[in-house]
This record gives sequence, structure tokens and C-alpha cells, in this order.
Amino acid sequence: MSIRRLRASNFRGVRERRSGAFSSEIWFREKRLILGTFDTTEEAARAHDAAAWRLLRPRRDMNFPDVSSQRAQDLAPLPRLFTDEDRRVHRRRQRRLAIAEMDVETLVLWRERFPQDIIDERQFYKQRRLERDARRTERAAYREDKRSRK
Repeated sequence: MSIRRLRASNFRGVRERRSGAFSSEIWFREKRLILGTFDTTEEAARAHDAAAWRLLRPRRDMNFPDVSSQRAQDLAPLPRLFTDEDRRVHRRRQRRLAIAEMDVETLVLWRERFPQDIIDERQFYKQRRLERDARRTERAAYREDKRSRK
């Protein structure tokens, strides 16, 4: 049986499946994130744009760079959910995403209200780096001294 080559889409992050549906995916660090399967290439491309916007990608990495970022997210269709397990996984992902967004908003609010905490935290880690570097220098000097005695 010969391998059938799938047709390439004109959109970034969109592939055509053998069934005629279009899947959308995006790479984040070394991981491929599957965004879902859609009926048209445009829907899959809009899902890719919404994910790119959430991952803070530049506009040149989007399929529709002229569409505003919030509008891209609003236009992105929901992925097709076939089974109860798909729906469960989708709800779990949506909850995690909502929690992550709330965490970011909370951190921004915290930084605005308590700038001294940020300053104290930076000073703390600066002091720890200085102490670690001093210990490394002492160990290197000790090893060098030990070598010179031999």
C-alpha cells in the first residue's frame, strides 16, 4: 500500500488530514501543541493565531497579522470534541488556562501594590548569588592550594 501524501495548507500550523478535516498545531519550546481538528483551513488558521497570541508570538508568525490579537481569539473556533473523554480533557485544559491567567493577573496586581516586596526579593537573590560565588571562589582556591602542595 502506498503512502498518500497530504496536501499542504497555505496557512502556518495547519495540516489537512486524510479525512478532509484540518488540524491545527503550534510549537512551544520543544513541544508540539495540538490545537484541534476543524472543518475549514480558515478555522484552523484562526485557532493557530489565537494560540500564537496567547504564547506572545510576534504578528509576523500569525496567519492573519492584520486582525487584532483579541479579535483573533474571539474568532477562533472551539475544537471539535468527539467523545466524552475529549470533552473532559478540553474542560480540564480550559480550567488550567483560566487558573494560569488569574495567576498572571494576580502577580501584576501584587507588583503594583507592593513594589518593596519585589525590591526585597531581588536583593535576597542577589545576596545568595554573591554568597554562592564566594563559596565557589574559596573552593577553587582550596583546590589550587592543594595541587600546589603536591
